[in-house]
Amino acid sequence: MTHKRAAILVLSLAAWMILVSGVVLALNWPNPTHRAVIGMAWGLIVIWVGGCGLTMWRWREFWRRLAARVRLPWGLKFVLGCVMLALVEEAITTLMTNCAPLFGVPVGQAYITASANYLDVVLYHSVVVFVPMFIGWAVMLRRWRFPPLAVFVLFGLTGLLAETISFGPQNLGNFAFWIFVYGLMVWLPAYCVPAERSARCPRWWVYPLAVAIPFLFLPLMGVLSPWLWLTPKHPTIHFPPIH
Repeated sequence: MTHKRAAILVLSLAAWMILVSGVVLALNWPNPTHRAVIGMAWGLIVIWVGGCGLTMWRWREFWRRLAARVRLPWGLKFVLGCVMLALVEEAITTLMTNCAPLFGVPVGQAYITASANYLDVVLYHSVVVFVPMFIGWAVMLRRWRFPPLAVFVLFGLTGLLAETISFGPQNLGNFAFWIFVYGLMVWLPAYCVPAERSARCPRWWVYPLAVAIPFLFLPLMGVLSPWLWLTPKHPTIHFPPIH
């Protein structure tokens, strides 16, 4: 894909994300709880997608040179880079949940994370689930030479599928939002993967397969995160349901 077409794709996704998020905010404005939740999502758009995303893109060559200086196998660097970015993204979402009073409601009445405690969020609900998926992508990148933009979109679609399965089909409408949220966790690490590695160009059928393959690595949580089965009664959501 040419740089022009890649730019058109990313800008189109951004335009759709802003349009849909704006319409949803307008439609839910009379409800203070829903307005707060969508306001938190807008905070994620501004800080994570806008701030962090542009920072990654603007200084991508600097980050690539910095990653090249780290004397670790590139697959391990890829996974660690994804984990670091996922931790940043979850720090922003947890911050938004704790900023509920700024949106006009008490903490716990509106939220976009399962808990207001950052460590609880990343160790029991979010990043702990992402790590096996990042390992899955490291395995795929060892075999196939996916362009970084393809990794961005494909993992974004994996995230969209996960959100739809977990929280309902209403997430499908704002697919661009989830592509940015999840895709930015992997784009920069994929950009830093050395091009001279021994990998083949993927055939067309590999692309849809790559959306599902990360789910196959989820059983690794039992090995990588033993605290999950040591505390089986840990609550799924720490707040009352939002109706």
